[in-house]
Amino acid sequence: MKVKSLFIIAFVALAGVACNKSFLDINTNPNTLPTASPNYVFTNAINTATSVSNMLGANEIGSYWSGQWTQSNGYIINTAQFAYNFTNGDFNYWDNYYDNLQDFQFVIDNADSYNQKFLKGPSKVMKAMLFQQLVDMYGNIPFTDALKGSKVLAPKFDDQKAVYEALIPLLDEAIADLKANPFASAFTGSDLIFRGNTTKWAQFANSLKMRILIRQSRVTGKESYIKTEINKIVTEGSGFITGEDVGLGGSTFYLATAGKLNPIYDRWGYDANGAKRALNNYPRLTKFLIDNLKANGDTLRMKRIAYANGGENGSNPGVSTRAEIAANYAGTPFGASSGYLPANTTSLGPSLLVKGEFNRPFILMTAAEVQFLLAEAKQRYSDVTLPGTAQSYFEAGITQSFRTLGVKGSTGTEFKGSGIKNYDWAASSNKLEAIAYQKWIALTNFSGLEAWSEYRRTDLPVTPQSVQVVDNKRPLRFYYPNTESGSNGENVKAQGNIDALATRLFWDVD
Repeated sequence: MKVKSLFIIAFVALAGVACNKSFLDINTNPNTLPTASPNYVFTNAINTATSVSNMLGANEIGSYWSGQWTQSNGYIINTAQFAYNFTNGDFNYWDNYYDNLQDFQFVIDNADSYNQKFLKGPSKVMKAMLFQQLVDMYGNIPFTDALKGSKVLAPKFDDQKAVYEALIPLLDEAIADLKANPFASAFTGSDLIFRGNTTKWAQFANSLKMRILIRQSRVTGKESYIKTEINKIVTEGSGFITGEDVGLGGSTFYLATAGKLNPIYDRWGYDANGAKRALNNYPRLTKFLIDNLKANGDTLRMKRIAYANGGENGSNPGVSTRAEIAANYAGTPFGASSGYLPANTTSLGPSLLVKGEFNRPFILMTAAEVQFLLAEAKQRYSDVTLPGTAQSYFEAGITQSFRTLGVKGSTGTEFKGSGIKNYDWAASSNKLEAIAYQKWIALTNFSGLEAWSEYRRTDLPVTPQSVQVVDNKRPLRFYYPNTESGSNGENVKAQGNIDALATRLFWDVD
């Protein structure tokens, strides 16, 4: 009985201390903090946004499907990319985009309690950009039910038009937060894009608004809404990104260390020791792009977009192996599977890759794109209160493209009065076509997803079909990934039968 009593006493004592939640809690790792400070999450989220599984990958496929890049014949042809033989197991950017969005939402939800309110505005800007890109890739997506963790395990999908419209007030909120909460000086290093400059974040927000609004410009019944929102941007007063690009990282962030290089440099350029990556031989500039640049006398930009045949001279970084004359630049037909080897075709040029320059910024949005958005807005809606003319914005877009590409000795102003269609405003009878054509050139190497979206919206320029495809059908979107079908199947099925070569997004009207 005495032994039995001891067992009872021991059991009662154990039960008592077990009421303390922390006792024997096997789900708590004593070596990790229970949560993370929003500034650390924000910095990591910004960096993650540009990874191969996020923007870098989406920009790569967009560069192909917009007719800017193709594949060299040093590899077996990628039929998913160039014969359009892809399924819901290909091009899954969905999972990583939503994972990235969850981090930005964490910052938004926790910034107040950590006295880091200055991070809410930038996080909302990034949230809007990522959701816009998700719509442009997939159409209807979870939005109002998204980013709620275990509270909503099977989020419903929102109509893509509604998501686009919701992004404008989200960016309004972001600007209000930015104006009300200047960065604390001790935390400016957490901001890998603008180093705590809230004015530039507000300008970025307005520039994204213009992208979202102009993307809808061909949708019936949207004109009044678009004009009203553009006028609101002008009234708000922060302006737009101009004279510089929106870039992440740069010399103070990327390092010559494995895993810490600029992701573009790391993928298609060189490793931390300067050894050329195998994938340096993969992307080629298309014959359509190179031939058009030559035909229009646009060789200064051509020599920045591409290296001459044979690629970069490893002993003279930033300079082609062969003489940089027009005859030594040869584009590859889109989807060609033989006859175009790395040695006799143009590769990604010094505007993107130079040996040793591992710490260039990763560009999220170019100033040229913003100017062409303003040009189209003024050309379509002459009564909006934007202060410039369609022509002045168009010409500024060309100048900004020359700057971003690093062209020396020219700003592109020589095309004014040249009489060249789609270069000289006066000589271009179809002004919207000229804007679309110049934007397509300016986006080359920097914003492939945006180039593909604009190609789908405008059908310009008229690029050749892949030689792997017998008809003229082209990808209009991605399939919902099989991972989403597995975890949220009923809501995926509710979107109907998706045909990636026939199911258009709402802004792709023809």
